[in-house]
Amino acid sequence: MSDERDNRHGAHATDDDGTAVARPSGKRSARRARTSSADTGSIATIDRNGSARTDAASRKTKPVDKKNAGGGAGNPLKRLVKFLREVIAELRKVIWPNRKQMVTYTSVVLVFVVFMVAFISGLDLAFIKGVNWLFG
Repeated sequence: MSDERDNRHGAHATDDDGTAVARPSGKRSARRARTSSADTGSIATIDRNGSARTDAASRKTKPVDKKNAGGGAGNPLKRLVKFLREVIAELRKVIWPNRKQMVTYTSVVLVFVVFMVAFISGLDLAFIKGVNWLFG
């Protein structure tokens, strides 16, 4: 807790040998906000330090790929293979639960489902009894 407080007030985290350690903050490095000059329609980028840069200074241009410029053009088989490679790459980033965690999560879900089924069945029976008593 003290590390977070120190980092907020300007202190930097250091390693055992005195070198600075970059810790993830969970925040994006730059956020985009509309500037007050609505007539130009420009967008300013605000750095971590709070300094604003104009849209032209912060934007990086990428070369346009003429093959993929159409979006849907190209060999469907190549697009499918590319999609599957990207899916596999994303699945490698997933933190999968181990066997003990899976058993725990599954048992919690099953207990919750059984409880909800019993609760709703009890309400249903209570409403049936109430309607039969009222209109009987």
